[in-house]
Amino acid sequence: MDNIIDIEMAKTSGKSLTSTINAYGKRLFGFIRSRVGSVEDAEDILQDVWLQYSSLPSIDDIESVSGWLYRVARNKVTDLYRKKKTSSIDEAVYENDDDSGISFKEILLMDVSGNPELALFKELFWKELFISLDELPENQKQVFILNELDDLTLQEIALQTGENLKTIISRKGYAVKHLRNKLNYLYNELDN
Repeated sequence: MDNIIDIEMAKTSGKSLTSTINAYGKRLFGFIRSRVGSVEDAEDILQDVWLQYSSLPSIDDIESVSGWLYRVARNKVTDLYRKKKTSSIDEAVYENDDDSGISFKEILLMDVSGNPELALFKELFWKELFISLDELPENQKQVFILNELDDLTLQEIALQTGENLKTIISRKGYAVKHLRNKLNYLYNELDN
């Protein structure tokens, strides 16, 4: 086993990030994918591993590149399960008496043609949504809009803004909580 590690170390010592990705990328992705629930989570974790690897001051100080990569990947998977699942406004489904639910995006995308009351409700919902968004700190508002309305992933937002992913997740959580509280009365009105 030690000989394999030494051979791998010799192969990657002094090589570029690209060659390391080529050497370990597929196997590392398979390792991560077998431990998480979705391809997207696996891709995000793999990207975090490569980001952390590329940020190392000296790659030559690593005894075993493969050992390091798999340890970091395992830690990232553990972090994923430890961290509180981020709330999505889509999860804000309010139950009707008949056990059906209405989500945020269903309201935004609902067809209101031929129903003036529903059209008025949808207009009010949009107005209240943007009033509530304006009450948020700018950074929380930005994350919510980029994620929910522009359909960027939280990882993409972190990369775009240069912020830590955990910071983006936290901002999104605060925004969703605020909006749920502010818009709850509209969901209740729609139910009646």
